[in-house]
Amino acid sequence: MKFYFDSNVFITAALDGSFSEKARELLQKTRIGTFGKVVTSSLTCDEVFWGVKKLRGESHAIAVTEAMLLTPNLEVAPVDRNIVWLGLNLIKEYHLDPRDALHAACALENKASIIVSEDTDFNKIKELKRKGLSEIR
Repeated sequence: MKFYFDSNVFITAALDGSFSEKARELLQKTRIGTFGKVVTSSLTCDEVFWGVKKLRGESHAIAVTEAMLLTPNLEVAPVDRNIVWLGLNLIKEYHLDPRDALHAACALENKASIIVSEDTDFNKIKELKRKGLSEIR
């Protein structure tokens, strides 16, 4: 079982909110290898940077993105032509928004069976199981 972390895992960990501590705990478990290798996409880096910058400023966004890139056991997979094609097929089949489709495609292409996200749109995808932050032990 391989996890794919959606951008809201990292954004939630970087901010103060109801699930922030749980998100930080998941990232700590990733660092120490509890989950084996975890994957996310280069698209996630963009979303995390912009999400944190909007709420906390550029310097905080840079620090969070650097920490993300330096996280042991976290693979940052590229979003290439194959991912875009797979994403388009997912849009056709599940009527997803483009960014959700690219995240799902990246998860599937990198053999993740669980996407960790608060975004319930991922529930539509039969090839992936979505788990919220509070569901991961």
